[in-house]
Amino acid sequence: MEIVIGTKRWSTWSLRPWLALKRAGIPFTEILVTLRQGEATSAEIGKISPSKLAPALKDGDLVVWDSLAICEYLAEKYPEAKLWPADPALRALARSAAAEMHSGFQALRGECPMALDEAPRKLELSEGTQKDVRKIVERWEQLLARSGGPFLLGEWSITDAFFTPVASRFRTYGVDLSGDAKAYAERLLTTPEFLEWERDAIAEAKA
Repeated sequence: MEIVIGTKRWSTWSLRPWLALKRAGIPFTEILVTLRQGEATSAEIGKISPSKLAPALKDGDLVVWDSLAICEYLAEKYPEAKLWPADPALRALARSAAAEMHSGFQALRGECPMALDEAPRKLELSEGTQKDVRKIVERWEQLLARSGGPFLLGEWSITDAFFTPVASRFRTYGVDLSGDAKAYAERLLTTPEFLEWERDAIAEAKA
């Protein structure tokens, strides 16, 4: 199994399925492509992925080229990894929240890109981004209250992979959190899997 990923300090989409692979203990080979190189980047990714975008998972002659689709494929192929909650209600909520993150929060994405090599700083956020932040925090608090934690739906799941880049953005741009939301964001950024990715991202920036 191979996964094509983009520059680790920037690529939120690549981070999500990579975390799922690591968390599940699935053996894989990592193919790193440098982003922001125009046609050269597209051409390199296009050697494997029809979308010419990262990430893409190659399993034998099958290629899956969307981060959420990759995670769903892994959950189905490796049910013992428990990448979604076992409880049907929590699983439905987990999928809803992951899909919401997958398709939404455009203001936050545009104004606060992931930048794991940058020192934290306070950024004055637009009203649109503040609205996204409030909605994310509200969703976190709702789900943590429903599941009892320690992750959004109890045990770690794909949904937590989808919100890990968000927690990194909040840290980088000085978004103030409190209570359960603050503890949850800190928990995401101290998992062994994320710390491994972050170390690679920092080393990548220095290379």
